[in-house]
Amino acid sequence: MRHVYSSSSSADLSADLLAVLVPTGAVAAALGELDAAAYFGGALAKLAADEEFTGKAGQSLAVPGLGRISPRRVLILGVGGGTDAEVALAAGTAGNEARKRGAKHVVLSFRAMANPTVRSALEAFAEGNYRFDKYKAEASRKAAVEQVSLLGAGEDAHTLALAEAGIAGQNLARDLVNEQPAECHPQSLAKVAEGLANDRITVTVLDEVAIKEKGMGGIYGVGQGSERPPRFVHARYEPKGHCKAHVAIIGKGVTFDSGGLSLKPNDGMLTMRCDMAGAAAVIGTLKALSAIQPNVRVDVIFGAVENMPSGNSYKLGDILKMYNGKTVEVHNTDAEGRLVLADCLTYASQLKPDVVIDLATLTGAAVVALGDWYSALYTRSDELNEQLQTAATGAHEAVWRMPLPDLYKDKLKADWGDLKNVGGRAGGSITAALFLSEFVTVEKWAHIDIAGPAFMDSPLMHFAPGGTGTMVRTLTRWIERLGE
Repeated sequence: MRHVYSSSSSADLSADLLAVLVPTGAVAAALGELDAAAYFGGALAKLAADEEFTGKAGQSLAVPGLGRISPRRVLILGVGGGTDAEVALAAGTAGNEARKRGAKHVVLSFRAMANPTVRSALEAFAEGNYRFDKYKAEASRKAAVEQVSLLGAGEDAHTLALAEAGIAGQNLARDLVNEQPAECHPQSLAKVAEGLANDRITVTVLDEVAIKEKGMGGIYGVGQGSERPPRFVHARYEPKGHCKAHVAIIGKGVTFDSGGLSLKPNDGMLTMRCDMAGAAAVIGTLKALSAIQPNVRVDVIFGAVENMPSGNSYKLGDILKMYNGKTVEVHNTDAEGRLVLADCLTYASQLKPDVVIDLATLTGAAVVALGDWYSALYTRSDELNEQLQTAATGAHEAVWRMPLPDLYKDKLKADWGDLKNVGGRAGGSITAALFLSEFVTVEKWAHIDIAGPAFMDSPLMHFAPGGTGTMVRTLTRWIERLGE
């Protein structure tokens, strides 16, 4: 998707769709250029009044160009008070509408706005325009937008570069989550990371033999039941200039989760290709960082496994020895993600970064607590919480801080091992986070349970069903700020 600034008249630009962003109370000003006698002769303002369109956030009104202007269709979108979030919502709607109509060239007009938030608008537009349709018949696919022309947005090449980097990273994460599990498996996921290597990024991949020899009992144990063996991936982005911070971001990479011997029911298993959304998010973030090049050293780490039932599967009652030497008694093979993450967290801690963050579609309990849109954030650092909340707000992603009380650690006590991998039904997302905390030795750590927003079963706002690429833009913004 190409983005260009333009100073042309919105009525004269040849495009498939013209999207006009209209603040509350500015309908006449926003539509004045189009409503000139040579174009619509006042018809647009009258139509807006008839439809009670006032510019309120969430309102939209679509009209054909009727051959009176070059754009084939006009989409009038309310942005309310013009906040960042309101503009993003409108732009996402425009992206969605453009894809439904197969529009290849779209004009976004910010001319009625005093201070347009271009980066957020373009990112949201791309979110709405995205579809994963590679397995659809060619005739049924709708074209993605090829060019977005921006009117009334100034000219800032850096802003476009930041937006395009975030879009590329998020789209990669969405493609990985949406890909069928026959094509997205531990080896292929590792190869995607390897494909991002360049003069600033190095990638190391451990196969199943090296994983076992290294003592990563969580990754090896979960992956041993599949014919597709596990992989451990460590990618490092090294800045060109002065390194202002060192962080590690970790993703859960269960490329398909059957539940293992604690087998999921059919409906619960159907979309379990999305259980590697954490790994997809950190891979997408790595791609974005490669373009933005912040002054931050970033270690990107994930364990990639398939959790499958077989004669070689790990079993209930098995005791796994983890990378840090602790033993974990298996009480449920469907609580596998925390076992994989545990080894990754130990590995990351040994690199001695300033901060460690892990992302995982870890628990259904997080979805029960917070629904489909909010990710559950666990951290004992108020400073880190504030940083991530600020980054998420800027990216229009939602995180909610959850408690992390030591009081609940007793739920993880085991009879034969140091820990057990489940803490019971009550507070399941909390006890999962407490389990992970046993494998972190750095002071600043956050666990983000993205089980809700990582994958949509049905449309939500401007998102089509499927992977959302959640947290790519939050992490990117957070790392950008650290490097300033």
